[in-house]
Amino acid sequence: MPSFFAPTRRFSLASPLLLLGLFTINLIPTADAQIGVCYGMMGNNLPPANEVIDLYKANNIKRMRLYDPNQAALNALRNSGIELILGVPNSDLQSLATNSDNARQWVQRNVLNFWPSVKIKYIAVGNEVSPVGGSSWLAQYVLPATQNIYQAIRAKNLHDQIKVSTAIDMTLIGNSFPPSKGSFRNDVRAYLDPFIGYLVYAGAPLLVNVYPYFSHVGNPRDISLPYALFTSPGVMVQDGPNGYQNLFDAMLDSVHAALDNTGIGWVNVVVSESGWPSDGGAATSYDNARIYLDNLIRHVGKGTPRRPWATETYIFAMFDENQKSPELEKHFGVFYPNKQKKYPFGFGGERNGEIVNGDFNATISLKSDM
Repeated sequence: MPSFFAPTRRFSLASPLLLLGLFTINLIPTADAQIGVCYGMMGNNLPPANEVIDLYKANNIKRMRLYDPNQAALNALRNSGIELILGVPNSDLQSLATNSDNARQWVQRNVLNFWPSVKIKYIAVGNEVSPVGGSSWLAQYVLPATQNIYQAIRAKNLHDQIKVSTAIDMTLIGNSFPPSKGSFRNDVRAYLDPFIGYLVYAGAPLLVNVYPYFSHVGNPRDISLPYALFTSPGVMVQDGPNGYQNLFDAMLDSVHAALDNTGIGWVNVVVSESGWPSDGGAATSYDNARIYLDNLIRHVGKGTPRRPWATETYIFAMFDENQKSPELEKHFGVFYPNKQKKYPFGFGGERNGEIVNGDFNATISLKSDM
C-alpha cells in the first residue's frame, strides 16, 4: 500500500512506438473511462463480493483492482463488463518464479477459468516490492514470476489482451525534481532495468502507486497542501516548456522521465493506486480527501504536461478497511462498509473537468491542463 515517501519523475522518447502510443491512446477520449477503484478486503465488516460488484455497477465504476485472486470476487465479476487488474500476492512470487508449472496452474485457476466472462486487463505480479528495504528478498522473484505468468498467458494466445506487469511505489525514484530530470535510484537499477526491458518486449505498462498525500506530509515546508490537492491558483513549478500546477502531474511525469531516461524503450504508465485518507494522520480530513479525489477524477482525462492524454488511474480504495494499520490506512475508502457513499461526487460521465477548490461549489482553471 502507500509508502511514506513519494518523489517525482519524467521521460522523453521520439520513436515510431511513441507515435503509435499517442495515436492509440487518443482513441479513448472520455475521462470517465479512465477511472477504476481498488477493491481491498482488509476489513471484518465489508459486504459480500456480489454486493460489491453491484455497487461498482450502480456507481458507473468500470474498472477494478483486486490484490489477490479472490474466487468469490472473480465469480461475481462474470459478465459484469468491469475491467480488472488481477493481483498476484507477494507471498506467491517465489513459488511462481521458481516453477513454471506453478505459474501455468495459477493462470489456469485464476485467469483461464474466468476468461472471457471476466475482463482481466492486467495481471499485477507483486505490489511495491523493492530491492532495498523490508521486501528486498522478494525482488529476485518479481521478473521470473512475471515471465512465467506471461509465458502461460502467451501459450493461450492471450498476451495481446492481458498484459502482465508489476506495481511499484515512488520510493524507487531517486531524483524527482524537476520532473524532466526524473531518474530511478542507482541501487534499484539492477532490479528495474531488466523489468523495463521485459515491459518493452511485452508491450505492457508499468503500474505505479502515486500518492501526493505522502509526499506532502513528508515535506510540508516545500510541498504545499494546495499543490497536493490540485487547488494551487497557478503554475508552481516551471520545468522547461512544462508548467506544473499540481503535485500529481509532477510525480507522474517524473516516473515518465525516469523510464525515458533509462534509454531502454517506450513504456506506458498506469496509476494503479492514488488516494487521500479522511482521518488518522497529518493533513487528513473529510474535506481534504473529498477535494483531492474529486479533482483527481476530473483531472486524469487530460493527462500530464509530458504525456497530454488520458491517464488510466485507480483510486485507493473502495472501502474503509478496519483491519489495516496504522490508523490512517483505515480511512482511504470512497464508500463506508455499509455501502453508503462517503463523498458526494460520482465516477462516470457526469464529470465536467473543472477543478474543485476548498469551497465545494468553487472552481478554478488549471493552466497546466493543456
